Amino acid sequence: MSKQFAVIGLGRFGGSVAKTLHDMGYEVLAMDRDPQRVQDYAQIVTHAVEADSTDEKALRALGIRNFDVVVVSIGEDIQSSIMTTLILLEIGVEKVVVKAKNDLHGKVLYKIGAYKVVYPERDMGVRLVHNLISPNILDYIELADDYSIIEVSAGDFFAGKSLEQLDIRAKYGCNVMAIKSKDGINIAPLAHDVIHAKDILVVIGHNNDLKKLEEKA
Repeated sequence: MSKQFAVIGLGRFGGSVAKTLHDMGYEVLAMDRDPQRVQDYAQIVTHAVEADSTDEKALRALGIRNFDVVVVSIGEDIQSSIMTTLILLEIGVEKVVVKAKNDLHGKVLYKIGAYKVVYPERDMGVRLVHNLISPNILDYIELADDYSIIEVSAGDFFAGKSLEQLDIRAKYGCNVMAIKSKDGINIAPLAHDVIHAKDILVVIGHNNDLKKLEEKA
């Protein structure tokens, strides 16, 4: 059976998550206190309902416990975000993914049992900075405090060389996990694989090592 998702809070982030999941073919329940937002998404998702997510009875009546993942994307109201998360966990939702406003908010959410905490504003800021520093850095994903994954567009430094020649692991302490090219994606690149201009390298490593590689890119 296909996974079922619920999205609470239909601001820019929550709305985008709800629409994308529905576009991918999943059943999505979207919820917000604002009747206008609910109306805006009525034709976009499977079900759109106006409800207060801090009202346990309302959540139980919606059968929220039956959803595989519930995304809590409540904007400015940190108290409501925490209350909603607590109620969902109390009801028995297994995976509660919550948007956090800042690190302290995120720490509280993890402490009370959130499955995953996301920081869309911070992450977009980090990605933008990396892209501004090096235009060849296409994407940047933080895995932990010290480790990240970057997507690098192969410029002059990489083009025409094999992984063995570049020796990225020895020189920069990073690992090339995959190479995307016009022919597809190579998820287990070998030492003799040659990188061509405009290929995209997916690289994992310590942030300090990735920074050195970014400067070359």
